[in-house]
Amino acid sequence: MNFNSSWRLSIACLTALALPAYGVSQTASNTALRTSKPELVIFDTDIGDDIDDVFALGLALSSPEFRIVGITSAWGDTALRSRMIDRVLCETGRSDIPVLTGVATHRKDAAEFSQAPWAKAGLRHKAHGSDDAVAFILDQARLHPGEITLIAVAPLTNIGAAIDRDPAAFRKLKRVVLMGGSVLRGYDADNAPGVATKPMAEYNIAMDPPAAQKLFQSGVPIYMMPLDSTQIAFDSQRSAEFATISTPLTDAMEVLTAEWSHVTKRTAPTLFDPVAVAYAIDSATCPTTPEHIEVDSKGYTHVSEGSPNAQACLKAQPEAFFSLVMPRLTQQRMTGTKVCVAE
Repeated sequence: MNFNSSWRLSIACLTALALPAYGVSQTASNTALRTSKPELVIFDTDIGDDIDDVFALGLALSSPEFRIVGITSAWGDTALRSRMIDRVLCETGRSDIPVLTGVATHRKDAAEFSQAPWAKAGLRHKAHGSDDAVAFILDQARLHPGEITLIAVAPLTNIGAAIDRDPAAFRKLKRVVLMGGSVLRGYDADNAPGVATKPMAEYNIAMDPPAAQKLFQSGVPIYMMPLDSTQIAFDSQRSAEFATISTPLTDAMEVLTAEWSHVTKRTAPTLFDPVAVAYAIDSATCPTTPEHIEVDSKGYTHVSEGSPNAQACLKAQPEAFFSLVMPRLTQQRMTGTKVCVAE
């Protein structure tokens, strides 16, 4: 059986599976729960560099509003990222979710893979072919036209490659929920957290501006969570609350946060990427306004004249965000059933 046939068969089988019981307390309105069935989601991530991808994936796995049809690794050492995703899924008992490896890249100015030790310790229990992610995104768009939400929290290389390969199939996506860009606000000043700076080239856009340009010109509905709304700190109060919980997911997140902190010399995570996941669950966590966004060659995202091509959330809503996120991360009870670490 070839690759396309094998994972199409696996997806068909997964469609028939019931959602697992998450034990999540519902404390916020949940847009997707009002529909008759869960949202079909592909999660595209550069997990392993900054710690926020782990929080974002944990939130997605803890949310019954989603049926995650696949997770795609993006940017840099995508093979090791896939191995890290495999281990997260093994630890949480979600190895039913396909993991697809994206386009590998090599840039000297890319972020460091801070959580590589944890990723490398995972079992080599799955084989991932190179460039699987691009084919997977397009195939799922064709299989489920108008139904797939692509949550993109990484540089957009996989997305650009998918558009190049089959723009018509890519337009069959329901929407792209993106963490990326900087509209009115840049990264907070390092020596003064919470003090906004002028707009700048945000990492996910700046690493591959041509791919971002293709996305904003694709015609697919885009919901954009830029730096303006995503610089939400995982403060000491929430960190202390989180530390009182011990599940396979929270234990893994604690270790990964420590690895990230050791490499980056930072102590308080900024939860950029989970804002995009929270929005996909409940749009009230980050209300948007229509904008026409242009991406320049350096990765700046400018508002310009023209018909809106994106809905952008331009103001953080920390209370709404945490009221949705914290119960899900602290009250889930996902657990794996097998050894997930190499001897």
